Amino acid sequence: MTDTSIQPSDLLETDDGVSLKAKLARATRRNKLRALGLVAPLGIFLIIGFLWPIGAMLLRSVHAPDFGEIMYRTAALMEDWDGEGIPDEAIFTAVVADLTQAKEDKTIGRAATRFNFSFPGTRSVFTRTGRKINTLTEGPYTEGLIEINDAWGNHEFWLNFQRLVKPFTTRFYLNSVDYQVGENNEIVRQPEERQIYVRLFIRTLIMSAIITGFCILLGYPVSYLLATLPLRYSNLLMILVLLPFWTSLLVRTTSWITLLQKEGVLNDIVVGLGLVSDENRLQMMFNATGTTIAMVHILLPFMILPLFSVMKTIPPSYMRAARSMGANQFTAFRRVYIPQTLPGVGAGSILVFILSIGFYITPALVGGQSGQLISNIIAYHMQRSLNWGLAAALATILLLGVLFLYWLYNKIVGVDNMKFG
Repeated sequence: MTDTSIQPSDLLETDDGVSLKAKLARATRRNKLRALGLVAPLGIFLIIGFLWPIGAMLLRSVHAPDFGEIMYRTAALMEDWDGEGIPDEAIFTAVVADLTQAKEDKTIGRAATRFNFSFPGTRSVFTRTGRKINTLTEGPYTEGLIEINDAWGNHEFWLNFQRLVKPFTTRFYLNSVDYQVGENNEIVRQPEERQIYVRLFIRTLIMSAIITGFCILLGYPVSYLLATLPLRYSNLLMILVLLPFWTSLLVRTTSWITLLQKEGVLNDIVVGLGLVSDENRLQMMFNATGTTIAMVHILLPFMILPLFSVMKTIPPSYMRAARSMGANQFTAFRRVYIPQTLPGVGAGSILVFILSIGFYITPALVGGQSGQLISNIIAYHMQRSLNWGLAAALATILLLGVLFLYWLYNKIVGVDNMKFG
């Protein structure tokens, strides 16, 4: 019988006595290593510049060990506290020891800030106690701390203390959707005056959708002209479309401030034409209107270019064929031309929409109070309040929202139908 498990390549040998199969395997392995070496720099760049920051953001949104590390003696004892009344003398003694050391290490302000992030209005408890901690020379310390600040005798304060000394927490995500942990560990809504983040998320989505809609309305005719005009005219029009990319984003945004403010150019023209009186000048700046106008101008090229690249591939003979079969110009355009441009509309829309959601500079400069987006609040917590945990949670929710919308777009429209040309 013939052994069918033996392949012809196993029997053939090269001049050096090595089987052909081994030679082929060695060459294949060498080619794979060479290909891996070529893509390795890109992989390293993606890990360092993309995956690593996202992973750090996800960790920061649930990991807050600072307070527990500063109050480490108290944290160790709080694990055994049953949550009834106020803690015993041993925990108060640990608090005094931790605050004394924190005062020497100059970290008491950081502990107070971390506590105040999660439970506003409590910073003074730690700062005032830190100033007077040297007066507590001997125990019992329970009465001494309560005498310095009544909060040390408050049951809810100690419940919050117990939650905060834990290194992992969900409080940042709860705060991001305007919720908090109540006195009995139930999840309750924030007070009315502190319910701001859900409204900001909704405003960001609505304004991004409006900006995307205006970009489609303004970009579609321009793209059509670019695709159908003779080359000498379309080249000039393309230069005008690309011209904003040669100007700083900051310059373009501040230019809109000059145009749209109450004493600006547009208001002067409207008043000069007699459309409104000088006392009733239009308020187009430092609100949602100013943000929308400026962002549409900035993001319009990102809609025009995908549309143009798709329209350029549509043969003009399709429209002529529709006209020859009895359709008028409008019907031919609506039923033949527009359906073929939908992949470009989808590509431009998702590009503009995602860019709008994360836009920061323009809303910060021209948005005022009603034109701010969630990205501005994330930047505020990163740069000014230094509440990085809350900023990371807000950014994570925004990222998940974008991924969900992308998934929804893929289900309804299909990413395969999206084309850039």
